[in-house]
Amino acid sequence: MNQSRSKSFSLNRLVKVGILAALAYILMFIQMPIPIAPPFMKVDFADVPALIGGFALGPWYGVLIQLIKNILNLSKTMTGGVGELSNFIVGSTFVLVATSIYRNNKTKKNSIIALILGVLAMSAVATLSNAFVVFPIYGKVMHTDLEAFAKMIPGNGLVNNYFTLMIFSIAPFNIIKGAVEAVVTELIYKRISPFLKSNNF
Repeated sequence: MNQSRSKSFSLNRLVKVGILAALAYILMFIQMPIPIAPPFMKVDFADVPALIGGFALGPWYGVLIQLIKNILNLSKTMTGGVGELSNFIVGSTFVLVATSIYRNNKTKKNSIIALILGVLAMSAVATLSNAFVVFPIYGKVMHTDLEAFAKMIPGNGLVNNYFTLMIFSIAPFNIIKGAVEAVVTELIYKRISPFLKSNNF
């Protein structure tokens, strides 16, 4: 009997993960470019379902949602999988940090603190991983010199080389993207969480 309930509970959570991952994948298509970043980097809301899933089900469920979302996106990748790798690393950092902090103290104040720290952690990891891993790999895949990326942003006068690209473009881009997703998550999580926590959903 207990084993049956355990299997049902696990299946219930996997169904929720699948639904949230599908929603995250769909949200990847709703993108907004911002002038401070390269044209291939756009703001979307695809981390929100993973954040909500991580808050309601646990941090590693949020990471699993990020993984499934990016595996699904490989079907239409234009970056040879590099963009999906970056999205997974950065998004998982955001989700893991924010939801782990929230898990220890589930209050509104702590959820705000958790999301802020998640945004900061994500931005730091994004800047470092893009500088030393993602952009170099992407440059090789696309046969593009690293300095050429800095010339893709005419709307950002602070960017004139690869180093300033990371400091004045990649870092603020991720802060903006993370802040937007954090606000949306904070606004809707409490309305959705009862359904995600219910064993009947």
